[in-house]
Amino acid sequence: MMLIQRVLTYPNIGIPGRKCGTIILTAEELNCCRDAVLMQFCANKLDKKDFFGKSDPFLVFYRSNEDGSFTICHKTEVVKNTLNPVWQAFKISVRALCNGDYDRTIKVEVYDWDRDGSHDFIGEFTTSYRELSRGQSQFNVYEVVNPKKKGKKKKYTNSGTVTLLSFLVETEVSFLDYIKGGTQINFTVAIDFTASNGNPAQPTSLHYMNPYQLNAYGMALKAVGEIVQDYDSDKMFPALGFGAKLPPDGRISHEFALNGNPQNPYCDGIEGVMEAYYRSLKSVQLYGPTNFAPVINHVARYASSVKDGSQYFVLLIVTDGVISDMAQTKESIVNASKLPMSIIIVGVGPAEFDAMVELDGDDVRVSSRGKYAERDIVQFVPFRDYMDRSGNHILSMARLAKDVLAEIPEQFLSYMRARGIKPSPAPPPYTPPTHVLQTQI
Repeated sequence: MMLIQRVLTYPNIGIPGRKCGTIILTAEELNCCRDAVLMQFCANKLDKKDFFGKSDPFLVFYRSNEDGSFTICHKTEVVKNTLNPVWQAFKISVRALCNGDYDRTIKVEVYDWDRDGSHDFIGEFTTSYRELSRGQSQFNVYEVVNPKKKGKKKKYTNSGTVTLLSFLVETEVSFLDYIKGGTQINFTVAIDFTASNGNPAQPTSLHYMNPYQLNAYGMALKAVGEIVQDYDSDKMFPALGFGAKLPPDGRISHEFALNGNPQNPYCDGIEGVMEAYYRSLKSVQLYGPTNFAPVINHVARYASSVKDGSQYFVLLIVTDGVISDMAQTKESIVNASKLPMSIIIVGVGPAEFDAMVELDGDDVRVSSRGKYAERDIVQFVPFRDYMDRSGNHILSMARLAKDVLAEIPEQFLSYMRARGIKPSPAPPPYTPPTHVLQTQI
């Protein structure tokens, strides 16, 4: 299998009159192989390298390149103080291991770990994906050879052996495989109607009803909504509001239908959501507090009833970021992390969004009462990062789209993998019936 490789060399320009080296970029065309392999290795009678102990061995795997060079593609963990280590099983894509070329050389080096980073070389061996695919057998017991020792000692045989214990191939499925197989994505929109957004009659308000242009919420809704609606098959969105006093009695609600119909809160496309939003602005009173938990629990109730992979739910919350029920929201997120759902939070306005970043859980997984979220299900996007200085124009819809949807596919896949749900086969493409013209003789 011949794959195209490109090498670019650039001089490193630094101090005038001095050579500062070169930067070499090597790129290889990726094979379309989507398999991954789960492997486990052990070793026997490795060389003793530590003066006061045995050895602390680990393996380093290298993929060979078209030009004969090698690139590290995996390192195992270190197993301390043993000459007969058993390493944990690890998963690696076949593209990373050999770029889908089953006969390409894979080099494995064995080292003894040292605290100062000067790890001692024990030996090496080579194999290929085709050889490894035979699984546990006499063919996959490899002699670990140290070339220097072999050249110096006539009676040298090896520095131990490494044995393949298991080899399991899995086909990596993508987000689109599930969509093609019929999984429905259901989007729900929730809008912050709290008083911290400012009086909608005032130009300084994030909800300002300007007859000539969209306000901050309108811009965020339209921009983000047009991105997410392409993944929703029926384009009918439940649209909710929270933090307002509702007519006629002034009841405070944290989960009301923007179209005024709690039995059927669906709006037709993003345009329908926008219309319901502006209608609500004229009829409700902005109030508070800012509680996220009720709308999260609203979507969670639906998600909890469909856990077979046929549907996945995404809640889009548009807010100014001033949250009042942090503890309850964290608890709702922890509970929702077990369900087929994700949450996108779009922050509008100039406020500090520290609480939203905390809910995002990229650095520290969200927890509640000592219980951590099963998976990260929240993506936070500060809308102002995508606006020009005037605040009236989006600089890059493509960048906004990328960041809004950045984590959804992996969050979706993490749920499906954890539940062992495979995508259904895609239906065959539609072929229109052919009409045969018959002629009479």
